[in-house]
Amino acid sequence: MTAETVMFWVLAVPLVVTALGVVVARSPVYAAMNLVAAFFFMAGLYVLLTAHLIAFMQVLVYAGAVMVLFLFVIMLISLGDEHLFPARKTGMQYLGFLGAVALLGVIATAISRVTLGPARMVDASFGTVKAVGAVLFTEYLLPFEATSLLLLVAIVGAVVVAKERI
Repeated sequence: MTAETVMFWVLAVPLVVTALGVVVARSPVYAAMNLVAAFFFMAGLYVLLTAHLIAFMQVLVYAGAVMVLFLFVIMLISLGDEHLFPARKTGMQYLGFLGAVALLGVIATAISRVTLGPARMVDASFGTVKAVGAVLFTEYLLPFEATSLLLLVAIVGAVVVAKERI
């Protein structure tokens, strides 16, 4: 067993555990904290894949900014204890459970049909800021600009909605 395989399991097992913690946590704050931990373990897996820029952005954007926003909203709405009591099961919950089981079956079938070939080596520049920037501003320039336009429209819409309330 190589060191890379050991590190994969050291990062993957806690990632799955914290991801399950997000789903089963009864408190939204605990779920958010489990999500932060899952983001950090995911960043570690990105480092193992030599995608250092993606790992850095995972920690900076998701574990940093997005989770601060989530925790701010959770604290702002300050849920009481009434949401902790078990609710009556509805038909949609059973349907969702059946859908999850079906999805798990499809994923298991897909994994069982995968054949492993020899691992490919990547360039030393793979995942660097320069390489990602070159691809982003050449091959993916139109989707990049479309995303920036979409974000601009969202910001203008938020200002318009907020201005009507003031």
